[in-house]
Amino acid sequence: MGRNDALTGMASVQKAFALLDVVAADERGLSAKEIAAALDMPLPSVYRLLKTLVESRHLVHLKDESRYALGYKLHALDASLHRQIGTPSAVARLVLELHSRGDAAAYYAVHRGDHIVVAHVVDSPTRRRITPMGFGFNDAAHATAFGKIFLAGMDPTRRRAFLTRQGLPAMTSNTIRTRDDLERELEKVSAGGIAVEREEFMIGSSCLGAPVRNAAGQIVGSVAVSLDAADFDRRSGQIAVLLRDTADKVGRALRATSVLPQRQ
Repeated sequence: MGRNDALTGMASVQKAFALLDVVAADERGLSAKEIAAALDMPLPSVYRLLKTLVESRHLVHLKDESRYALGYKLHALDASLHRQIGTPSAVARLVLELHSRGDAAAYYAVHRGDHIVVAHVVDSPTRRRITPMGFGFNDAAHATAFGKIFLAGMDPTRRRAFLTRQGLPAMTSNTIRTRDDLERELEKVSAGGIAVEREEFMIGSSCLGAPVRNAAGQIVGSVAVSLDAADFDRRSGQIAVLLRDTADKVGRALRATSVLPQRQ
């Protein structure tokens, strides 16, 4: 394969992923013409990609409706992702306990290479998680409590490279938007051992998080809770104590298993 062939193949892969994203965004699926319009792609090219993705079972063709929807192969990929990230049962119990004792939605996130990934969430009808912070969420590190813990644990060179790639997009009017302000915030996280996020990701919700460490003291993940912003001042002190205790227990539980995340 020549260099041009390799580049063409890479472009096709990128287009295929873009197509999957477009189809996933509509709960009913889309017609080929709708996909072509959304991607600004020639219809014949769309049909070629659709044929390949249907054959690989990443998409299904709903012929009666003339639409394409997500295929069942993606379920297998999702199951594999759950296995690779993994939340040991002992850790899941501790997150459930955090939810119960803290009377708040509770989160466990792991560091996975250059990503902070939500691995387990426990909420309830009265204490719902922040949308879209479910399993696999790995966005907006600068605007979340567990993301700030992740950034605070990085060495400065790696953190600069990460922020250059990801930027500091405004999620709300309270989001930290400058490197200097973020660095000052991360110094507080390192000094106090608690990350605070006050309506920086979503108006009406605030979070606190605490780092989970391995035996060498390296940060490998975090536990966090989300609170209604109106309750934050009243409850944050008690929650911080609970988070530190839970983070310590989670670290010990992970060290007793074979799935302790490794610091990259």
